[in-house]
Amino acid sequence: MWISNFKLIKLLGLGLPLFLCSANPIHATTPAKYPVARYIETAGYQTAAAIADKEITVFGSRIHYVEAGTGPTVILLHGLGGNTQVWALNIGPLAEKYRVIALDQLGFGKSDKPLINYRVRTYVDFLDEFCKQLKIEKATLVGNSMGGWIAATYALAFPAKVDRLVLVGAAGYAPPPEFDRRTLYDLNPSTREGMKLMAQKVFYSKAFSCDPIIDQILAQRINAGDGYTINSIIDSILRSNDFLDNRVQAIKNPTLLIWGRQDGLTPLGIGERFKREIPGSSLVVLDQCGHVPNVEKPAEFNAAVLKFLQ
Repeated sequence: MWISNFKLIKLLGLGLPLFLCSANPIHATTPAKYPVARYIETAGYQTAAAIADKEITVFGSRIHYVEAGTGPTVILLHGLGGNTQVWALNIGPLAEKYRVIALDQLGFGKSDKPLINYRVRTYVDFLDEFCKQLKIEKATLVGNSMGGWIAATYALAFPAKVDRLVLVGAAGYAPPPEFDRRTLYDLNPSTREGMKLMAQKVFYSKAFSCDPIIDQILAQRINAGDGYTINSIIDSILRSNDFLDNRVQAIKNPTLLIWGRQDGLTPLGIGERFKREIPGSSLVVLDQCGHVPNVEKPAEFNAAVLKFLQ
């Protein structure tokens, strides 16, 4: 299914929290907590699957998630600054053959936002307890950016609990020595200029960088309530917590890598490194696509994932 830039912008609702990352497809005229199922229906992106909003308590914190479909379980993990809505163009097609679960990870979306020291391993522990409570013994993990970092770390910690692994523009490797890690705080923008620079890194399409859209994105970012979480994760990176260097070679689960050729946050070279280091992995590169292939190229993304899962 091909979507024009104009229709894509309308579908994403001009509300795109931008960091390692993700997009928030909530229409600018809709309430901030618009249910994903109703949003998709209103936007005209049809799905035969019924999407249910649910909650569960994990380690004393409320975790919001959506669920659709039946069959083998596929869990979708957003990146920093994201929420379940980043998967709005993917849940329906995947749920035609699978049980699809997308969660607002701790500190984001409708889930609780405790003031703790966040790190990737925090999310691994929460995901493991989440699966235990839902009695999910094995699942395919699909993670975008930091969500991919979490998925890979989970596969290393609990290989028997992972069926297949899909890493989408994944983060997780340590920055090179010459990289000024203090600039990571620029990834939590709070100005028009900062947001525009971020949008240009996240999206191939220049349509996302025009001033009216940037103002809508900035409003969403400022009111998302996850600024503390983002800065805490950045702090964990400065502490060199949980990097994947010299570790992913131990991943034995079948792994698919999906990358946008024009990804400005986690460049294609990172995807090529994952392919070299994860035994038997395959890499799909989407042209004219940035950091969120599931958003900019949903038809191609969905087709690649479904083919891999067959």
